[in-house]
Amino acid sequence: MRPSQQILCCIVAAMFSADACAAPHLGELDVRQGSGGIPCFTVFQKDERLFGSPEFRSISVADVTAGGRTLMWAMAIPPERAFLVTFRLCIPYAGRLPVLPKTNALPLQLGKVYEVLIDIKPPMSATAPRAYRARFCLSGKTGGGLQLRTLNSGAVDAKGRPGCGA
Repeated sequence: MRPSQQILCCIVAAMFSADACAAPHLGELDVRQGSGGIPCFTVFQKDERLFGSPEFRSISVADVTAGGRTLMWAMAIPPERAFLVTFRLCIPYAGRLPVLPKTNALPLQLGKVYEVLIDIKPPMSATAPRAYRARFCLSGKTGGGLQLRTLNSGAVDAKGRPGCGA
């Protein structure tokens, strides 16, 4: 197995075991609407100021709409290419660097709930997050277009239900 395939296998295994392991100190990700309406992911500025910029290891996005988990996209960074995730750097869904090991990205759909997980190099501080996670969805705007909604803080749809209406 090639090293890039091994890295991706580790991402998928970590993603499916994240709930079972209940990793301590999960930080909350900032999910933004990037160019072309595509979501992008980064750390909040308050976390960067408090804990420093974490060293990126991998990212995965899964559809968690109906309680299951379907991998939509994953990307890993080989240790020799490590970089820091800063508030100003937003990692776009589906990535843009063809040299990095990643899976093919499935299209995101309106009304589905997605969970993104960024795994980082273990920080020096015991109080710093060990990984960062967020839930988000896409909904339609009145008059067309897409609207990105972050669901981390218990967001509800128009009928008061958790989630995202299409």
